[in-house]
Amino acid sequence: MSSRTEEATSMDTNGSGALEGAVIAVAGAAGPAGRATLLRLAEAGAVVVASDADPQRLAEAVDAARYAHGGATVTGDTVDLLDLGAAREWADKTEKEFGRIDGLVHLVGGWRGGASFTETNPADWELLEKLLIRTVQHTSLAFHDGLLRSDKGRYLLISAAGASKPTAGNAAYAASKAAAEAWTLALADSFRKAGGEQGPKAAAAILVVKALVHDAMRAERPNAKFAGFTDVTELADAIAGLWDRPAQEVNGQRLWLTPEP
Repeated sequence: MSSRTEEATSMDTNGSGALEGAVIAVAGAAGPAGRATLLRLAEAGAVVVASDADPQRLAEAVDAARYAHGGATVTGDTVDLLDLGAAREWADKTEKEFGRIDGLVHLVGGWRGGASFTETNPADWELLEKLLIRTVQHTSLAFHDGLLRSDKGRYLLISAAGASKPTAGNAAYAASKAAAEAWTLALADSFRKAGGEQGPKAAAAILVVKALVHDAMRAERPNAKFAGFTDVTELADAIAGLWDRPAQEVNGQRLWLTPEP
């Protein structure tokens, strides 16, 4: 057992509950939602393994989480999630270093839209297919077996209400999100089948938001109401809370953090 494995197993933190000592990978960790999630997971006592395509922003996010929670183990890896081999290498490396993998939080995002349906640019689909679909495919395939080996494995996708009710100018974005949801639900069915009569030990679930908001957005637009938006800290709380719920309860579920359209 490596020193990091021992650290993950016996880490003394202020965390409590199912996340204490759990090993959680966060994809797309450098944005506002990623930063909030790193902080929340570290606060709960998890060992957090973050990845992002932007090494500088990733380093800043990891440092912020370490600084806020001095006893926490938070690491960062620059991973090309458009490369299935790189995603598998990240998953294997994480499980080897820490002895297990208990979760993958998918926060890789991106948006492109148009003024109308007929003005949709096919290039938007090409970009969003990579960011919103292919990264889900690769992380789910890479982490599938490791999550099944855990007694509390979770794969969490953050999706958008627009996937259920697309608007004319958001065709590419809504279609990408809907495809990512379908892929995640197929992953959930794999977990269900693996659990047999006893039910799934691991769970794949979808957290649905209208849009996300954070302090910098409020500062830039002090008069905006951001109606129906989910604060990134609320999202992070919801993410952390899914380890406190039984896998059978959340597997294959679309969990709404905003009113359903």
